[in-house]
Amino acid sequence: MRTRHLAVWVAVLLPTLTIVGLVVRAQRGTDGPIHWNVRVVASFPHDPTAFTQGLVIHRGHLYEGTGRYGHSAVRRVNLETGQVEHSASLPAVYFGEGITVLGERLYQLTWQNETGVIYDLDSLRVMEVFEYQGEGWGLTEDGSHLIVSDGSEHLQFWDPETLLPVRQVTVQDRGTPVPRLNELEYIQGEIWANVWYEDRIARISPATGQVLGWIDLSGLYTDPTRGTEDVLNGIAYDTDADRIFVTGKNWPALYEIELVSP
Repeated sequence: MRTRHLAVWVAVLLPTLTIVGLVVRAQRGTDGPIHWNVRVVASFPHDPTAFTQGLVIHRGHLYEGTGRYGHSAVRRVNLETGQVEHSASLPAVYFGEGITVLGERLYQLTWQNETGVIYDLDSLRVMEVFEYQGEGWGLTEDGSHLIVSDGSEHLQFWDPETLLPVRQVTVQDRGTPVPRLNELEYIQGEIWANVWYEDRIARISPATGQVLGWIDLSGLYTDPTRGTEDVLNGIAYDTDADRIFVTGKNWPALYEIELVSP
């Protein structure tokens, strides 16, 4: 089942607040989700041609997955300069989506091809091509499972060995489903999710799917020339340094942010 698209691949490959404290406060809220603002700690150059679909920091290295047919790739990027250090392109028939790192492997989804790719983390060499059902949007991991969004209000938890779903949660804000969940990041026991076409991030309980809080990023990138598709999309958490980074599709900057207490 995992080799349906193998011929295509052979042809291409041969040639100041702590997050812990914030999580506790959010979980204790009884009147609905807590709403947070942000403070920009620093900004870094970001390739304005990168249609960002996935963002990960692992052992100090920034990895980015980009989309669009003919332009989709995974990259290892110098955080300070924004320069691409190494990249691997997808075949032109694939539209790249979310990425995550688990162990020594980097996983990438595609949009409507029902195809995923597993890369060696260091070389970005393709190790495996696999299939799944439905669309692929965002991707993260909790140490035990891959967590996947498909553009709906549902999040699936996959076994990283079998690459099959083992459970699902429906994301809700006080009983109202939250659809268009996009890029994902697992941060201190919560799932953080971009919502397509919204300049805010949902903080989600992985156990129940309940929205614990909203992070307002509407003032982050206000350039009047910003295109309609240049949406907020990209969350990366540096676990070693306890730093949070965000960006968007075709944004010229990557921002390090801190949450501001409401």
